[in-house]
Amino acid sequence: MSAPAQQAPTREAALTLLLRQGEVTAAQLADQLAVSVQVMRRHLRSLEEDGLVEASPAAEGPGRPSNRWRLTTAGRSHFPDGSEHFALGLLTSMAASLPADLVDQLLRQQAADKAADYRHRIGEGSLPQRLAQLVELRRGEGYVAEVHPDPDGQGWVMSEFHCSVMKIAEQFPCVCDQELQLIRHTFPDCQVERVHWLLEGGHACGFRLQPAAAPDPC
Repeated sequence: MSAPAQQAPTREAALTLLLRQGEVTAAQLADQLAVSVQVMRRHLRSLEEDGLVEASPAAEGPGRPSNRWRLTTAGRSHFPDGSEHFALGLLTSMAASLPADLVDQLLRQQAADKAADYRHRIGEGSLPQRLAQLVELRRGEGYVAEVHPDPDGQGWVMSEFHCSVMKIAEQFPCVCDQELQLIRHTFPDCQVERVHWLLEGGHACGFRLQPAAAPDPC
């Protein structure tokens, strides 16, 4: 059996223990999983690099403080929670019982509300700074996102190689329209257009953001 295959059960077991116990030291995890502390620390560093766990020092007596490990938001999202099935069922019920324009209105309002929260959380820095902050927020929500300069030199492209609402979007493509409006509301100072789309066979969902031209002075 290969090393990665051998490591997978220990990684998953460590994540499960952190989910159940909150904050735990490497030594405590090692004792419960019957591995050495050195091995457990390697697993934890690997999980940290993947963004699934984080550590904070805690004094537990004389000597150097020990790190206490806990799951990140992404680490918690690693476990299925049924929310996707709930959302899909809710949208199905709404589509069956409400007029289509009302469903669209509700989705547009949801996009506007979420964009307002994003704008508050990403602050008022430069466009690259705000985009970097949004990418981190999206990663915490389960998207595999990155941002890079547009090859034409006129703006930036944010790509999402894994969409956390993909299964919902497959049945309700209007959710993708909501995502486009979400990015537009989050960056009202930019022109935003979709340049890639997973539902159309693209390798990612991509959005090009270009700073809007300043209005001519009167």
